[in-house]
Formats: sequence, C-alpha cells, structure tokens
Amino acid sequence: MTQGYSADFLLTTVELPRPATAVKVLDYTHFTICLNTQQRLAELAAVNIDGDRLQDLPREDSWRLDPRLAAELQAGEELYRGNDLDRGHLVRRLDPVWGSRAEAAKANTETFFYTNAAPQVNTFNQSKELWLGLEDYLLDHADNYDTRLSVFTGPVFDSADPQYRGFSIPLLFWKVAAWRAAEGIACTAYILDQSPLLDELELERQTAAATAAGEIPPLGPYRTFQVPVQDVQSLTGLGLEQLVEADRFTPRGHERDGRPRWLLLEKPEQMRLKPGAG
Repeated sequence: MTQGYSADFLLTTVELPRPATAVKVLDYTHFTICLNTQQRLAELAAVNIDGDRLQDLPREDSWRLDPRLAAELQAGEELYRGNDLDRGHLVRRLDPVWGSRAEAAKANTETFFYTNAAPQVNTFNQSKELWLGLEDYLLDHADNYDTRLSVFTGPVFDSADPQYRGFSIPLLFWKVAAWRAAEGIACTAYILDQSPLLDELELERQTAAATAAGEIPPLGPYRTFQVPVQDVQSLTGLGLEQLVEADRFTPRGHERDGRPRWLLLEKPEQMRLKPGAG
C-alpha cells in the first residue's frame, strides 16, 4: 500500500489540511494530492522531505493520467497540448525522491501524474527559480533539528481566474513549509504570482483577443513573495490554524510595524526564517 503524506513525519503531528470543498484524496509515495474534481486540478498537495535520504534520479518527463480516477475528472493532455503552458509540478519532482532506490524511483515516477500538475506560464525568470529552490534553501538555512520538511502547496482558485479550453488558469500559487525547531513546529509561507502586469483596459483587450483566437489568456512574469500563513488561509479557505500559530514571518499577536504585509523576494537570503522575523 502506498504511504502518502505522514502527519507524524516531523515528530510533532502536523495534520493534512482539509479543503472546504469536496476533494478526492490520493496517496502517492511520500506525498498526497487532494484533487478538486470540479476544477480537475489539485486543491492541495502535501509532501514529506527527508533531506538526508534524497536520491539523485534522472527526470522522467512522461506525464499520464492517474488510473484510479476517471479521465474526465483530471486535467490531462487536452489542457497542455499545442500551447506554451507548462505542466507545473505542485510537489516538486525532487522532494519525495528519498528512501531506498526502489522507493525513490516509485516516487519519482508518481510525480508525473497529471493530478500533480498545474498550468503555469512557460517562462523562467529569477523569481521562478527562487520559488523552485525554496525547499533546498530551507533545508540548508532554517534552524531545523534535523533535515526534514513537510511542504504544502496548491493553487488559489478564484472566480476571476482566466478561462482556457474549459479550465480555470490559477494566477496565484501558495506554499507553506514546516520544520521541527526548538519551540516545536516552525513554518513560513510563500505566494507565486503569475498575474499579468497590465492595466484593466489592456488586460480586458488582450483577454478578449486571446479568447476569440482560442489562445492562452495573458499571464505575467513570475513574482515570488513571502507572506503570512494567515493570508494563505484566507485566500484558500484551508484550515491552517496550527501553521498560523507557528509562522516565523508574522507570529500571531505581533504587529507589522508599518512594513508591507507581503515581502517581494528577489533572492533567497531575503527570507525571514528566525523567531520574531515578522
């Protein structure tokens, strides 16, 4: 039987957040996907990372539907075919690839189920590179008692999201990383924004033109922010109370002293990881 996300991985229990919407819970090797079958995309992905036992395996790049679900409940090749949309990994390919060689190989393969993909703009910039490297930086620089992380991630679904081929294209993605520290659980949260940097009239014009031509709606350059966990909870409706209490960026009950609530990150060294770092 496949072992998905383990709530006791950090020795202090961190339960899998449950979405308010109806989801299909799918366990894979070291990670779990909560699939929103109306959106046909994951609402939440959760992974355990053991930094001491990671395996270096080659990338597979063979995406496929999960046979446990009906094809019409998953966003498959029909969303990504013939355009510049990326199949963005929610659980990063490297993260669950640990343990025995066989175990790591199974995890590597399972990250290429379409249930673990989300449509993202096919460009790469410094901010996207930073987003993809968050886990590595936290493993090296957070005040971990060990080399373990539990990471939760997903899209922010919004009624204003652009539509394409019958799918909503999320403009925001979120990530919360938790680790075991001296005081118990500590965590930080991040937002990846692919909203187009256009004024309202220009956005409306470009969206209408793309819709008429059957093309991808306008998307913007990636921007990565460190944000309060509480803001992720508000945006997603997920029950993240335990992680809100453990937030290193904005500890509950502390004021922001007039500083911006979201911190635009241009390099990983800007992350606030220490107690009271809000």
